[in-house]
Amino acid sequence: MFDNLFGNIQRQQEELQQKLAEFFVDADAGDGAVMVTAGCDLHIENIKIDPSKLDLNDPEQVEDLVLVAVNEALTLAKQRAAVETQKLIQGMMPPGIGDLGGMLGNR
Repeated sequence: MFDNLFGNIQRQQEELQQKLAEFFVDADAGDGAVMVTAGCDLHIENIKIDPSKLDLNDPEQVEDLVLVAVNEALTLAKQRAAVETQKLIQGMMPPGIGDLGGMLGNR
């Protein structure tokens, strides 16, 4: 009985991870000087640098802006992943299960 239950949970976890990989968020720093796209599975998909908006001869500025944009993108990705995870889990629940999220403190 438990093998089937755990197998089902594992399959649903894999499905959830695959679906999260389909969602992306964008963040920027330096008024668009650095743009970062991150997946909700917390990988960096793309980094773009607009050389017209920063001094490429100032590596510290470039590094700082990349760091800010990457951290913001990962924060947004985590937030979006939490929302999407909750939606996907609710879709997996059998009808009539009640407000499980409320019992878990997710209001």
